[in-house]
Amino acid sequence: MAESSPTPPRWTPAASPRKRLNGVGCNNTGERKTSRGVFLTWQDVSVTAVDEKGKHKVILDRITGCARPSQVLALMGASGSGKTTLLDTLSGRLGLDLIGTGDVLINGRREMLSYGTSAYVTQENTLMPTLTVREAIHYSAQLQLPGSMSPAKKLARVDRIIREMGLSAVADSRIGGRVSKGISGGERRRVSICMQLLASPGLLFLDEPTSGLDSAAAYHVMAYVARLAQTAGITVVAAVHQPSSEVFDLFNALCLRMGGWC
Repeated sequence: MAESSPTPPRWTPAASPRKRLNGVGCNNTGERKTSRGVFLTWQDVSVTAVDEKGKHKVILDRITGCARPSQVLALMGASGSGKTTLLDTLSGRLGLDLIGTGDVLINGRREMLSYGTSAYVTQENTLMPTLTVREAIHYSAQLQLPGSMSPAKKLARVDRIIREMGLSAVADSRIGGRVSKGISGGERRRVSICMQLLASPGLLFLDEPTSGLDSAAAYHVMAYVARLAQTAGITVVAAVHQPSSEVFDLFNALCLRMGGWC
């Protein structure tokens, strides 16, 4: 079980309330934070889109909030309310056609999110249908984990993550897809999450993890995520659309988007 969460950091005043975002953080020391106990805080974050005619449209308007270790923060709101834009802003994936201002802080400091500190699971599954669950996660481990780690340790980490996400029963089943039959949609989504957890990130971003799933599959996906967040001390931020009441009860905190505000 993860240790109890420390007291969250106090806000660090921005040098300018409308300072342009430079990814997530602007620390040039190259220092890498531990993957445990990551407090994500943001203050006066705004995002503006500029079209081809030079017209500006405000998508996010001076949003402030925080996400804590061992908890799941849900970003909710109507379609087009800016859930994914906020998620991309916090994770440093904001598009070049968008202008972001404000402060996004990691443990109270401006720092670039690095590999091993954070992971991002997209809405679309990008899995090879001919591979088994174990093969897909194992091949991903070979690419992500350092060469200094022994093959036995890599296999042990793969097996542990498969167990933690409740995929042991289908570990040797083909993933499948639209053409060939394989595991369920919810299990595919969990495989995608597993592949991002190999580096033991302290911060996990999920873009619509329940999209396209029935209520039962959506609940199983989020239940495993919530349990993993609690036991491993991971900070989870998820953009979720129309969750069931059972899924909603799994969230520890809520950011409700409406008209650019949260």
